[in-house]
Amino acid sequence: MSERPQPLKAINRFFDGKEPWQIVTMTASSILAIVWASSLYNARESPTTRLRKQFFRWLRHVPMVRRKIEEKMAEIQRDFRKDVAKRLAGTVIRRELPEKGLTAEQVAEEVRVHVNLGSYDWKNGSVSGAVYHLSEEISRVASDAYALTAYTNPLHSDVFPGINKMESEIVRMAINLFNGNDGCCGTVTTGGTESIIMACKAFRDLAYDNGITNPQIVVPSTVHSAFDKAAQYLGLSVKTVPVDPETLCVDIDAVRRAIGRRTCLIVGSAPNFPYGTMDDIAALSALACEYSVPLHVDACLGGFVAAFMTEAGHHIPAFDFRLPGVASISADTHKYGYAPKGTSVILYRHEKYRHCQYTVTTEWPGGVYGSPTVNGSRAGGLIAACWATMMYVGRDRYVQMTHEIITTARYMEKELRKIEGIFVFGKPATSVVAFGSKQFDIFKLGQALSEKGWSLSALQFPSGLHISVTHAHTQTGVADRLIEDVRVAAAKCMRSAGAPCTGKMAFYGVGQEISDRSLVSDITKYFIDSMYYLPKPGDDE
Repeated sequence: MSERPQPLKAINRFFDGKEPWQIVTMTASSILAIVWASSLYNARESPTTRLRKQFFRWLRHVPMVRRKIEEKMAEIQRDFRKDVAKRLAGTVIRRELPEKGLTAEQVAEEVRVHVNLGSYDWKNGSVSGAVYHLSEEISRVASDAYALTAYTNPLHSDVFPGINKMESEIVRMAINLFNGNDGCCGTVTTGGTESIIMACKAFRDLAYDNGITNPQIVVPSTVHSAFDKAAQYLGLSVKTVPVDPETLCVDIDAVRRAIGRRTCLIVGSAPNFPYGTMDDIAALSALACEYSVPLHVDACLGGFVAAFMTEAGHHIPAFDFRLPGVASISADTHKYGYAPKGTSVILYRHEKYRHCQYTVTTEWPGGVYGSPTVNGSRAGGLIAACWATMMYVGRDRYVQMTHEIITTARYMEKELRKIEGIFVFGKPATSVVAFGSKQFDIFKLGQALSEKGWSLSALQFPSGLHISVTHAHTQTGVADRLIEDVRVAAAKCMRSAGAPCTGKMAFYGVGQEISDRSLVSDITKYFIDSMYYLPKPGDDE
């Protein structure tokens, strides 16, 4: 008989002289430890994150801590509701259906009242992003198309084949804009978040088909939060990699180190939402090819600007299907495509990827059921309005509007760099310009601009503000008005650099210092709650 291998000898010596119950206990404990370690490795969150959350979860059960938190949360909830009550003051609050329906004129009048309730003048270019054009004729064409198709549903392709045709044409036009070939495909979705969720779903299922039971996506820290939402919905693990602190572009070497056997997708932004910088998509494409992992390019924000920049005379690096590693692209038609809110496209290099996006049920008593996106029934009116917008605007006008937007954004960038006390983050790639300060609390500047009527986006880690330049900002005088207001406010902030920030902007600064991020999450949930709050008489008491 051959001699036992050395590892077995070592095991036998270890258990030598042990009682049977001890052997069983030690074996079971070892197995449980291996299972626990495996769960930490394969979990959606890192072990450090899970342990930190568990610690704060325990801390919040301490009576004194719990009481303080509950008191503060109640105060925050009251403040949110007061803000809502203030915004809705003087309006009719409807809690029940009217006994008799309102006339068409009454309905239209109430709609006009509701549209104008906000405190920011978005028609005058005072809002970052949100509204991407002010053309009445584009809006009218889209609205007319929606009115004609409001009750159509592309789920019933035999009933509404024309809606399916329009969706197919939107997808094909977008593929051509992003330099895809005849093998590329895609779908229309309800927005960038759904496009991103669909991409994650597709490549998760592809990973399942390839034997990966616990897929992971690798994303930059600046990637849109929709990827985290997708991970929460789909049970994906997320590996977040840092960006260069100067360029705000993803660290390519960090992405390389993060790729492993579980990686089902790597992601790059073109550009990212917070700082408007573009990741090195060419380098990410090379990694995707080297490691045989799909690369998704998130062009939701600026894709329909970037697609026309070269023709408009502005430099933009390759970021689309010209790069062999790019497997999918998301881009929002309801942003710089100028369609009404509620449409985006998710595009794939191969049909097999889109097949993984679909959901199919074969055993339902209602029949075989297949659906391309999250929704079953979909709004044919939104597809028609998107199609009508693209048809009406046309390539020449898209190029012209892109030139006007990028020219305005570059002007803002140049002038902001001249203002004492602030700096511009990285190199803006398309229409987003972000800025911060090393000399005063940038959120003080944000509060001062808010008081001047500006609504800019607040950023964290690192702190900053950004403006997403739209065609509304190309109106005469808007860019100069912003620059002058920033210059005056920055000078004031420099004179009182040590003073704390007040108002709603203070939350962003203080919020970054809260170690227990679940508290920030709870505050955010109360804010979302307030969006559904209807004041009642006596609530202010």
